[in-house]
Amino acid sequence: MFKSGCLVRTAHIILTWLTTLVLFLHNTDLRKCQERGDLVQPVVFISVVLLSVLLYFTVSLMDPGFVLSDGDAKGASVDNNEELEKMIPQDHSSLKQRRCGYCFLLQPMRAKHCNMCKRCVRRFDHHCPWIDNCVGERNHKWFLLYLCVQFVAVSWGLQASWSGVVSAPTWQQWFAQNRLVLAAFALTAVFSVVVLLLLCIHLYLASVNSTTWEFMSRQRILYLKHCDSEENPFDRGLICNLWHFCCVCGTVAWERIYIRHSNGTV
Repeated sequence: MFKSGCLVRTAHIILTWLTTLVLFLHNTDLRKCQERGDLVQPVVFISVVLLSVLLYFTVSLMDPGFVLSDGDAKGASVDNNEELEKMIPQDHSSLKQRRCGYCFLLQPMRAKHCNMCKRCVRRFDHHCPWIDNCVGERNHKWFLLYLCVQFVAVSWGLQASWSGVVSAPTWQQWFAQNRLVLAAFALTAVFSVVVLLLLCIHLYLASVNSTTWEFMSRQRILYLKHCDSEENPFDRGLICNLWHFCCVCGTVAWERIYIRHSNGTV
């Protein structure tokens, strides 16, 4: 937390509030509203920025769904054993949990070891360097919500920064007068494109109940190797997938869903 993660989060905060400060110091739409005494837009914009920062720290600092080790669950070994029994149905002997080759924990289905976090993560999606944390079973919905709010913030900042560009007799004077607001425009433009792409990708993944890891590394994942290229054993339809993604909390026995799908296709 006090190494690379601290640097990344500090950079995020600095960029966020410097850009916001530029938008209010130059003659942008936000500044004009403030000068007229119309504080609705400025207050709503600041609220969106604050919410995006809050969600950023929520996603970056929360447990993404780490697979518990014996040391993490002192005094709860019975609960762990019961959880493992629920995850592996007794009437399907062909489906077995495997031990991670790095941390030697039993890996539930859809879990993967993250080399950056050095732990196994349930329903592993990817390790995001910008939040310096994994996106997994527990924080994936919060990551998607963060992307939604962040897109509103950066796209609004993009429009506001463009509204602050003023004309000048020469391009040298124009650049000198607008250099800060142009920097804010360039920064928000880049982040708008990146966040929009990520938002579209993760909305699609949520709608089909898949993950970035499963989508990108399908041929290397044992439980997906035998499936057709268009087949997803965890897909239960658009409405059910989105309902489960947004509203269901807690650990999911993906083995049971996988077995029901396998039995239904035999």
